[in-house]
Amino acid sequence: MAEKPHADMIEPKGVEGNYLETGVDATEHVDLNANLEAKIKNPLKGIPRAKLMRDVEAFAQEKGLMEHLPLLRKGALVAQNPHDFEDQDGEEILDEAEKEALRLETTHRWRMPARLFLTIATCSIGAAVQGWDQTGSNGANIFFPEFYGIGSGSDRDTLLVGLINAGPYIGSAFIGCWLSDPINNWLGRRGVIFTSAHFCLWPVIGSAFCQTWPQQLACRLLMGIGMGVKASTVPIYAAENAPASIRGALVMSWQMWTAFGIFLGTAINLAVFNHPLNWRLMLGAPFIPAVPLLCLIYLCPESPRWYMKKNRYPEAWRSMILLRNNPIQVARDIYYIHAQLAIEKEIVKKSNYITRFTQLFTIPRVRRANIAAFTVMIAQQMCGINIIAFYSTTVFVESGYDQFQAMLCSFGFGLVNWLFAFPAFWTIDTFGRRSLLLFTFPNMMWTLLAAGLCTLMPISTARTALVALFVFLFGAFYSPGEGPVPFTYSAEVYPLSHREVGMGFAVATCLFWAAVLSMTFPFILKRLDTVGAFGLYAGFNLVAVIMIFFLVPETKQRTLEELDYVFAVPNRKFASYQVTKALPWWFKRYCLFQRNAVLEPLYRKDDDDVHANPFRRASKTAEKN
Repeated sequence: MAEKPHADMIEPKGVEGNYLETGVDATEHVDLNANLEAKIKNPLKGIPRAKLMRDVEAFAQEKGLMEHLPLLRKGALVAQNPHDFEDQDGEEILDEAEKEALRLETTHRWRMPARLFLTIATCSIGAAVQGWDQTGSNGANIFFPEFYGIGSGSDRDTLLVGLINAGPYIGSAFIGCWLSDPINNWLGRRGVIFTSAHFCLWPVIGSAFCQTWPQQLACRLLMGIGMGVKASTVPIYAAENAPASIRGALVMSWQMWTAFGIFLGTAINLAVFNHPLNWRLMLGAPFIPAVPLLCLIYLCPESPRWYMKKNRYPEAWRSMILLRNNPIQVARDIYYIHAQLAIEKEIVKKSNYITRFTQLFTIPRVRRANIAAFTVMIAQQMCGINIIAFYSTTVFVESGYDQFQAMLCSFGFGLVNWLFAFPAFWTIDTFGRRSLLLFTFPNMMWTLLAAGLCTLMPISTARTALVALFVFLFGAFYSPGEGPVPFTYSAEVYPLSHREVGMGFAVATCLFWAAVLSMTFPFILKRLDTVGAFGLYAGFNLVAVIMIFFLVPETKQRTLEELDYVFAVPNRKFASYQVTKALPWWFKRYCLFQRNAVLEPLYRKDDDDVHANPFRRASKTAEKN
C-alpha cells in the first residue's frame, strides 16, 4: 500500500482519492456516520490559500471550466471563509457588484433572478395538479357509487368505493415512487416532470368517460403513477435550485399550491354540483393545470446538482448562472458543492439502484435521514388531514348537512387549507421545520377531538356550525405545519447520491398510508361514527408528536451539503439532548417564564460558534435548535 503524501503535498479536503493536511484521508475528515461532536464542518476550512488556488485550477481543468478560473478562485475563497468576503485581497479581491450580491443574500433574501421564480412557479403548478387530483373524488363520492352500482352500503361496496378513492395512492406507492430514481437517472429532473405530467393529463380525462368501476380504477391507478413520480421529483428539483436562506420557503410552495389545487377542486365541485354530469366533471377537471406544466417545464433550467452528479460541470455552470444573481455566487456554490459531494462519494462508493435502496437502511448517515423523512411523512397521514381531504363531504353529510351544504363546507375547508399555508413562507425558515411540527400537532389533536365530540350534540344549527368551526381550525393549524414540512424536509435531508431513491421511499410511505386511510376510513366511519373516527386520529396526533420530538432534527437554513453533518449525529445523542437540554429549557422559558433561560446549542460550527452558516450571520440560540 502506497504511503500517504507528505503534508506539504496534500490535496484539498474532501477531494476523492486524496489526503488531507492532517494526514488522514477524505472519509476521515469528519465521520459522516457518527458525528459525536455535532460539528457543522466546512470541507474547505484550513487549506492554505496557495494550495487552494492550485486545487481550484486543477478542478477547473479537469471539469472543463478553465474559462471561469478567475471566478472560481474568488468563489473558492468565499466558500472557504463565507463571512470574510469583504476582506478578500490580492488577485482574488471582489469587486463592489460581487460584494453587494453576497450582502443581499442576508439583507434581501427574496431578491432572486426571474428564471428561479419561473422554476418555482412551474413546480407550484405541478403541486396544484397533485392537489386537484386528490379532490375530484371528494365531491364525486356522493354520486358515482350509485352510477356504478356500488352504493348499497354493503361491506363489498364500501370496500370498492374506498379502493377507487385509494387508486392514485396505490399506483403512486407501489409503482410511481419507485420509478423516480431510474427515470431521474436517465432523463433528469425536467424530463421526469414532463413525463409525469402526461400521466396526470390523459388518464384524468379518461376518468370522466369511464362506464364501469374497473375502468375508473384503471384510470386512477395510471394517474397515481404520474402523481408518485412527480411528488418524488418536484420538491427535490425546487430544493436543489433554491438558495439555502430561502430553500424552505420555496420548496414549501409544493404544499401551498397543493392546497390551492385542493381549493380549486372543491370550488369546481361546488360549481358543477347541479350539472347532470356533475361527478364526471369533478373527476375530469384536474387535467387543466397539467397542460401549462407540460408547456413550461423545459423553459426552466435543469438542476445544477443533477448535472454535477452526471459529471457535466459546464452545463451545471450554465444552469446555475440562471438561478443566481451574480457569477460569484455560481463559482462559490459550484466549488463548495463539489467539495462536499466528493466526501459523500467516498462514503457510498459505487452503487446501483438496489444497493442505493438497501443503503437507506444500512449507512448510518443515510438511515438517520431516512428515519426522519419517514416520520414526517407518516405523520401527515396520522394527523387526519386526509380523512377531511378525501371524505369531508361524506363526513359533513354524516354530521347533519344536506349534500350541497356539505360540499359548501368542503369548499370552506379547502379555502382555509390554502390561506393558512401562506404564513409558512416566513416561518419555515425562521421558526423552523421541527418547531412548526411540535407547535401544530398538539393543536391539531384537540381541534380534531373537539370536532368529533360536537357530533354528540343533538342535531341543530349549533351542532353543524361547531363541527365546521373545529374542522376549519384543524385545517388552520395543519396548513402552516404538517402541510408544508414533510415534502420540504424529505427533499433536503438525503445526500445527493440517495436523493431520488430516498425521496421515492418517503413519498411512497406517505401515499401508501394515504391509500390505507382511503380504503379503511369508510369502515372506521361506519363502525365508530364520526366521534370515534375523529377521536382515533386525535390519538394518532399524540403519537406523531412524540415521534417527531425524538427523531426529527432541525434543518432550517443549512445548505444541503451541511446536512450531512446534522444527520451524522447519532439518534441517541440527539434524543438525549432533547430530553436533558431542550425540554428543560422549554419548561423554564415558557412554563416558568424565565426569560433569561439559555439553551445550549446541539450543533456548532467548527470555525466560529457565533456564525450560523454561510448564508446568515447570527441567530438566537433558541431558534437554532
